[in-house]
Amino acid sequence: MIGPASVPVPRKGAGPYAFDNTVRKAGFPLVAGLDEAGRGACAGPLYAAAVVLAPQSRIAELADSKLLTPAARERVEQRVKRLAVAWSVVAIDVAELDEVGLHRANLVAFRRAWRRLDLTPDYALCDGFVPGGLGSPQLAIWKGDQVSATIAAASVLAKCARDRHMVGLHAQYPQYGFDEHKGYTTPAHRRALTEHGPCAVHRHRFITVRRAVREGAA
Repeated sequence: MIGPASVPVPRKGAGPYAFDNTVRKAGFPLVAGLDEAGRGACAGPLYAAAVVLAPQSRIAELADSKLLTPAARERVEQRVKRLAVAWSVVAIDVAELDEVGLHRANLVAFRRAWRRLDLTPDYALCDGFVPGGLGSPQLAIWKGDQVSATIAAASVLAKCARDRHMVGLHAQYPQYGFDEHKGYTTPAHRRALTEHGPCAVHRHRFITVRRAVREGAA
């Protein structure tokens, strides 16, 4: 693994492309960004994406997906898919999440997204955690979607794909409001859990869901 000391860190405020370009200049031309969506939700799959951008590419409006409006995310998603050297999106379903646990599933998702790329990148920039087992150097970046353009691109692809999936689940389970909160634990979602109990796409490792199960059995 190549650690932070092996790749010079660009100056603060240099912009999201500076970090990726610094890695490229250190001898790793194909840089992949990896990020997930849905880690904090108590319902629905976990999504992860991997994106490799061309060194000179500049994508209008690109930013951390959480900072963009839904319409802006969709615009950026299409630009990333059109301009990226390679990209992939994968999902970990609720059954696997409950079986292996959230953190392990997060790492598995990163590895699957990496392996689904059409090429093998030279370096992986990962939001939050390094998954290991990629066969290339890896670096975890705290809040990487705000620092690295490739991680930001991956965050947009993962979130857009997951949001669409959650809107689809709303058609199956309209009583929970998945189209609004996307499975996160909002007050409205808690009320729906209290009233209806969990459904097949709720994550039973989450305390909110376990509490709804206990209250339903009481």
